[in-house]
Amino acid sequence: MEFLSNFLSFAAEAGTVDPNASGAELGAGNWLSMLFLLIPLALMYVIMIVPQKRKEKKHRELLSSAIVGDQIVTIGGMAGKIVNIKDDEITFETSIERTKVTIKKWAIKDIIKPIQS
Repeated sequence: MEFLSNFLSFAAEAGTVDPNASGAELGAGNWLSMLFLLIPLALMYVIMIVPQKRKEKKHRELLSSAIVGDQIVTIGGMAGKIVNIKDDEITFETSIERTKVTIKKWAIKDIIKPIQS
């Protein structure tokens, strides 16, 4: 408990500025307060943003590797085989009736490559 009270009083003093303080004394307080701000921001970047960017990059690579004949699953749960790829649209066949559906590439959740023997 004593550590917490010492830390809180130290943190409160770090934000105050003595009008008679020299440049070296002002720099130490500013660095400490800057450090308390930057460490949580850096941790948040590493924990939240970096993994999301990796996931998005992997998904973009997966979409760019799609070819005619691959099986896909959309974000809506529809599944089928790719029959045509045009810019940012993909046409795929579903079910036995061979119904053709055209969707945007961003709507693809997963691509299943056929097994090559």
